[in-house]
Amino acid sequence: MKDVKPEDRRVANIYDAAFTPFEFPDGLKLGDEVLQLDENRPLGTGFHVYRMAPGMTTRPHRHNGDEQFLILEGELVENDGTVFRKGDLVWLRDGTEHCSHSPNGCILAVHIVEPETTVE
Repeated sequence: MKDVKPEDRRVANIYDAAFTPFEFPDGLKLGDEVLQLDENRPLGTGFHVYRMAPGMTTRPHRHNGDEQFLILEGELVENDGTVFRKGDLVWLRDGTEHCSHSPNGCILAVHIVEPETTVE
């Protein structure tokens, strides 16, 4: 077996790596950030780590493909009142519409197939 070439591997530690502020196509920034190693996918799609600032609420959105996430730190409160805590693994079906709030901030490991669609 051959060694992995440096250009074929990226490593980042979620506690000291630089996250990229997430910006919607219309320029809106809410204070959330993404750590994503695959530069060939749009930011916030595929596998990534997502960080929400304390008190932040996501924009209401619809999923274009299933979403799965694992709460690594903090807690996340859905618009229907469901609370997800550290260790919760969550799956949301393609087409699900929701928004989330994090009272004290949170970090999630996320897999999203395609960019979300904003719903107002």
